[in-house]
Amino acid sequence: MTTPDARWRHRPDGSTWGDFGADDELGRLNLITPAKVVEAAAEVREGLSFCLSLPLDMPNGRRGERFAPRLFPTGEDCCNMSRPLGLRFPGATGVTCDDAVELCLQYSTQWDGFSHFGRAFDADGDGVDEVVYYNGWRAGEHIVPVGRPGVASGAHRLGIQTYAEKAIQTRGVMLDLDRHFGPDRKRIGFGELSEALTAQAVTVEPGDILCLHSGIGRAIVESGGGADLSVMRHLGAELDGSDPRLLQWITDSGVAAIAADNFAVEWFQKITDPSEPRPLLPLHEHCLFKLGVPLGELWWLSDLAAALAARGRTRFMLTAPPLRLPRAVGSPVTPVATI
Repeated sequence: MTTPDARWRHRPDGSTWGDFGADDELGRLNLITPAKVVEAAAEVREGLSFCLSLPLDMPNGRRGERFAPRLFPTGEDCCNMSRPLGLRFPGATGVTCDDAVELCLQYSTQWDGFSHFGRAFDADGDGVDEVVYYNGWRAGEHIVPVGRPGVASGAHRLGIQTYAEKAIQTRGVMLDLDRHFGPDRKRIGFGELSEALTAQAVTVEPGDILCLHSGIGRAIVESGGGADLSVMRHLGAELDGSDPRLLQWITDSGVAAIAADNFAVEWFQKITDPSEPRPLLPLHEHCLFKLGVPLGELWWLSDLAAALAARGRTRFMLTAPPLRLPRAVGSPVTPVATI
C-alpha cells in the first residue's frame, strides 16, 4: 500500500498500517467492538473472578535495567501509623498513611505498548531507513527520547494511555500449553500451536485475547518470587516467532492481543551471525510493529487455567486496562477474568 500524503509511503509487508485509519493508535484493539463485549459477558456463568496479576514485586531481583518497585512514604508526616492527626491538626482524630512508589512499568505483569517496539524501516520509500513504530509514527517526532530540549520525553503517540482509554474488555481464550506439553521449555511453532488448539478444542475469533499458560508464573510464585533464572531458562513453552506459519496464523486469526505467563511471550532468538541481520524478537516485531497486537507478559494464569479445565471451558470475560499514564510505553496491569 502506498499513501503519499501520510507519514509513510510504503508499509511493511503483512502489516495493518492504515487499515484502521491514518491516525490509528489502537491496532487490532479496534476489533473489540460493543458486540464483542456482549459476547464476552455471555461467558460469565458463575460470577467467579480471578486476579491475573503477579504481585508487582515478583519476580525478585533486577531484570536487566528493570528493578522491583521501591515503596516509600511521601513525606515525614506520612505513613506514620502511630502518629495521631491531632498532633498536627489540634482536635482531629485518626491517623493517615500516604506513600509513593518508584516503579519500572514493565517489571512484572504488564502490557507492552506499540511505542515499546519499533524498527528501522524505509517508510518514505527513498532508500533510507528511519526508525518508525506501528502505523508509521516516528521516532524523535512522535516517540521522543529523554533529553530533547523543550519537549517532554515519551510517547506522544502510541502512549499506553490509549489502551486504558479503550478500556480493554473482551473475551479471553485460554490455551494451556503447560497441561498439553508439560513444564519443560519448548518452542511452540505453528505445528505445536495447532496441535494444542485441537487437543483442547480452543477456537480463537477476531477480537479475542489469547492467553497462553506455560506454568512459568506458577514457578515464580512457588519460589516466593526469587526463582533462579538459570532454572527458569529450562521451563515453559514459548512461541517461536521465527516460524512464518505461526506469524501468519496470528495475522489470520484476528486475535486482538496475546498474553502469557512467561517473560516475553516468545522464544528469545540469539543472533549468531551479525553479518546477516534479522529480528531479535520477531514476534514482537510482527505483533507490536506490524499488526498492532498488544503483548502481555508475566501474567498470573495458573489458577484460572485450572478452574477452566475443571469445568471443561476455555473462554471467559477478560478486563485488562493498563494505567492511564500519558506518554508511557508500557504499564503494569491487574487483569481480571470472570467466569
